[in-house]
Amino acid sequence: MSLTAPASSPAPLEKRDWIAGLEKGLAVIEAFDDQHPRLTASQAGARCGLTRTAARRYLLTLAHLGYVGSDGKLFWLTPRILRLGHAYLESARLPRLVQPFLQRIAGGTQEIAYLGVIDGDDTVYIARSGAQRHMNAGYMLGSRVPAQVTAAGMVILSAQGEAASDAWLEQHTLRAFTSFTTSSKDQLRSELKRCRRQGWVLSEQQLELNYRGIAVPLLDRNNEVHGAISITMPINQELSDDAVKRVLPVLQEAARGLRHLI
Repeated sequence: MSLTAPASSPAPLEKRDWIAGLEKGLAVIEAFDDQHPRLTASQAGARCGLTRTAARRYLLTLAHLGYVGSDGKLFWLTPRILRLGHAYLESARLPRLVQPFLQRIAGGTQEIAYLGVIDGDDTVYIARSGAQRHMNAGYMLGSRVPAQVTAAGMVILSAQGEAASDAWLEQHTLRAFTSFTTSSKDQLRSELKRCRRQGWVLSEQQLELNYRGIAVPLLDRNNEVHGAISITMPINQELSDDAVKRVLPVLQEAARGLRHLI
């Protein structure tokens, strides 16, 4: 049984079991993001393929339930929406299982350790642990980052196998964030092959300058990948080889310890 985030290609669903209203309501919630924190009904409808009238009805229902706030014209999400993500973190087995290992990684390296999974385009961080001085740094729980610019995303894609990673590449657009970002699909495909051979990933300055990530896949005893454990750190004056020698053995030891638990 997979313990990762929902797959980007869900299993077929019988028409009689499909609730279109639920799909549309969730689409309205997902219309809000950092670029669109406040929306009119017309804007929300345009972003999720609904008429203004339909979008307004969904927004008013969400407002009645406390998930959306409004001044009569604009709508925005309220903190109650966090209940949805919190329910996953509280109920999912994988984050709770991995958390003690992340604490050991953080203690042994004095860096921030993460558990990440892939959901669609993105790496989603579903657990983290770091030294006290780092707790306000790095990715927060639930952070979503384009998969190809994170060590965790790259190692998961490589561990899924060539056919799966090729299919993912065909379906996704690669965006450049820095002058170092790998935005060529052919180049990324070659990089994934190399990562697959070595079994771990070093990613440097792909999303932000002066930052690197190191990750290993989280595999079960059948070699099915369930996510990745990783460390993200400033590059500072530490050479890449020195960072790998310092961090990689700790990550690999944790992955081996988890292999027979998931």
